[in-house]
Amino acid sequence: MAELAALLAPLRNSPALLAKQRIAHSARALAAQAHSLEQAYALPGDDCAALKTAHGYQLLAIEGMLPAFVEAAPWFAGWSAVMANVSDITAMGGRATAVVNAFWHHDGAAAGELLQGMQAACAAYAVPMVGGHTSLAAGTPGNLAVAISGHAQRLLSSLHARPGQVLAMAASLDGQWHGAAPYFKAFEGVPGARLRDQLEVLPRLAEAGWVCAAKDVSNAGILGTLLMLLEARGLGARVHLEALPRPPGAPLGRWLQAFPSYGFLLALDARHLPAVRDAFAFEGLSCEAFGELDGSGQLHAHLGPEQALFWDLNHTPLTGYHYPHLEA
Repeated sequence: MAELAALLAPLRNSPALLAKQRIAHSARALAAQAHSLEQAYALPGDDCAALKTAHGYQLLAIEGMLPAFVEAAPWFAGWSAVMANVSDITAMGGRATAVVNAFWHHDGAAAGELLQGMQAACAAYAVPMVGGHTSLAAGTPGNLAVAISGHAQRLLSSLHARPGQVLAMAASLDGQWHGAAPYFKAFEGVPGARLRDQLEVLPRLAEAGWVCAAKDVSNAGILGTLLMLLEARGLGARVHLEALPRPPGAPLGRWLQAFPSYGFLLALDARHLPAVRDAFAFEGLSCEAFGELDGSGQLHAHLGPEQALFWDLNHTPLTGYHYPHLEA
């Protein structure tokens, strides 16, 4: 088990994953407010809050960028803030409708780059930027947050995950790393129409009823994101790491920690897997099954003949967003 243990240890102790535990103090209080699935949809735990309307669900989400990222790469931070929000809407089976932003900075030129990055992403994803808040003053550290609204006809909520469902990952593997950072960029040089067609796959699958739950792969990496999907319903899973779709030549350890520009974890019934795989392939995307959900509350990882327990949510919660008692 030496190879698998060496692979899992840095993932289990990564700062990005462990940072998710810091929201547990507020998560428990908020989760206690939910007495039905409809109430839970509107609370944290999924990639967006979802509010029932007469014509589906209104979606709301927000992303804050790390200050060091904003200072070091303002244009990319601006783009990423919009892109991450659009991905969150997509993960819920929705389509983005508008974004607003709030940014602070001490450098007018850098602030301009932030805005240009956001504008470029809004143009590529065809999402209007409709307002925001700006503060530009000497001594003000660079900070950026972007909020988004969207609409879904049929939700892909983590609350819909159930034991026995297949786990799959859909990703764009045609990209490059952002230097030594974990960001895998599959948007550079890609026409906006192409990016939008790729995003459209998940809402269409949701409306067809072929996918039950989805989650955008976050900075917590593939296994960290999966833990958040599992935790909502107190589920567990067994995953086969070698089955993950992966960019050619990418080391498995690095890919497991990646924050991809297009990467989603999916829970679905096995009978729909061929059609789901074909729908992503039609847009040049990879989708492969790599595991199955169960009711154990534990995430077990397999690599060839090796297997190991990665995390036990029964004893070590992650985010604290936990709704096992709610009826479907």
